[in-house]
Amino acid sequence: MPSFTEEIKNEITRMQIDDRCCMLAVISAFIRTSGSVVSRGGQFGFEITTENEGTAEFIVDMLENTFGLHPTVSGAKFDVLSGRDKLTFESIGADAQALLNELCIVREDKEGMMLSFGIDNKLVENDCCKAAFIKGAFLGGGSCTLPDERVYSPTGYHFEIVFSNKITAGDFCNLLCDFEILAKLVARKDSAVVYVKSKEVISDLLNVISAEDCLAKLNEIVEKKDRTNNENRVNNCSVSNIDKTVTASVNLVRAIEVIAATVGLQSLDKLLFEVAEARLADKNASMSELAQRLGISKSCINHRMRKISEIAKALE
Repeated sequence: MPSFTEEIKNEITRMQIDDRCCMLAVISAFIRTSGSVVSRGGQFGFEITTENEGTAEFIVDMLENTFGLHPTVSGAKFDVLSGRDKLTFESIGADAQALLNELCIVREDKEGMMLSFGIDNKLVENDCCKAAFIKGAFLGGGSCTLPDERVYSPTGYHFEIVFSNKITAGDFCNLLCDFEILAKLVARKDSAVVYVKSKEVISDLLNVISAEDCLAKLNEIVEKKDRTNNENRVNNCSVSNIDKTVTASVNLVRAIEVIAATVGLQSLDKLLFEVAEARLADKNASMSELAQRLGISKSCINHRMRKISEIAKALE
């Protein structure tokens, strides 16, 4: 059964992306999260790595059909954590270098070619391109986990995208702000991680990238989770009330026994004697049940029980 991360990636790769500007945003984000600029024999290009077959096909088809590149498999490595093969593709040469320049990953000036770590505004000028950049970033370095709806827990929602450097990650946070999504940025070893832990914000993110099926699943899990949490709160409250009732009953019985062993229950006035007698007759009855049997209010029987406890305490 695929994880929720895989479900999101699979849904993204089923989407039709027609505009060249959006494709550039997807590829640029993907290289920035799961790729790198490389040099082979004096020629520059890039390599990308993924363990998701659908993602590999999605990105390679885009590179071939739209940008005329033909990436080759340069490596395959078994990943112990995922239990899958990680495939590495590379594209080297003048065409690959030209695409890197168009992707705003490298730039050339009088001093030569330099890496550009920031997200160029012209690459994400339109909202559709911004959403496409988020899709590409998630395909390359994203993950999303949800809590088990059957188990009580106040947290458990987590969405993150890992970038190779803090500059790109910081610009990505600013990009999310354009959709009124506030994310946090933290360093993790040599990477920079952009993450959110709110179910509402994760819902907004899935909505931005048009992952409708995954959004529906998230809403279903949130509903089940909230229902489970409410049921647990009710059960905990009931258990707490039962504990209080049992404790009160034991304490009152002990107080009555103290009075009986010292001055005798007959020393109590009629009203207190009735309560003591009723409690001894049914030690498991709740206060409400005893009040109903004696034909008095709950506050009245509570007052009489308090008086019995005070008499026993004085006798002790």
